[in-house]
Amino acid sequence: MTDAESGSTDEDYVSELRTNREEKDDFFGSHPQSPVPPEHREEFDGLEYFAPAPEYRVDATVETHADPEPVPMETTAGNEVRYVRVVTFEFDLADETHRVHGYKQRPDDDEEPVFVPFRDKTTGQETYRGGRYLELHPAGELEDGETVLLDFNLAYTPFCAFSETFECPLPPEENWLETAVRAGEKEWQP
Repeated sequence: MTDAESGSTDEDYVSELRTNREEKDDFFGSHPQSPVPPEHREEFDGLEYFAPAPEYRVDATVETHADPEPVPMETTAGNEVRYVRVVTFEFDLADETHRVHGYKQRPDDDEEPVFVPFRDKTTGQETYRGGRYLELHPAGELEDGETVLLDFNLAYTPFCAFSETFECPLPPEENWLETAVRAGEKEWQP
């Protein structure tokens, strides 16, 4: 359903996004399970974000993979974790067509979100050097040719950017975008 079909506007979307960001900042600043190290929580006054950008909410065409291929991903700790490529998303951004892949560790688990780790031209410059993540929670099974919304305004920094106690998968090279995605979270600086 598009924003027009639901009666939603860019203004409504931006307001909701800002509220979600405030809630996340509150959690990161005070909750015992925050990835922000305890010694940095008192002065923590929120994450840095790119300005809300509705143009980074893109319609992506789904290509499912009936026989998902395993994709080993290196982690920030130098280990390897195994995912399987369950879906490919194709979308237009900045007047170019791009593709990213979605992964799961348990492809038959309908409750597990589709994990979309990616790097882009902001990685290591404006955003975390290890890349950022998107997660999709489709209502049902994704179908070939279906269109889904990829919202890069929801791109987030993995917990390992805040503390070495966390181990995070690094985006595989097949998910390195040759464009700057100036949406979502920026790099955190203590």
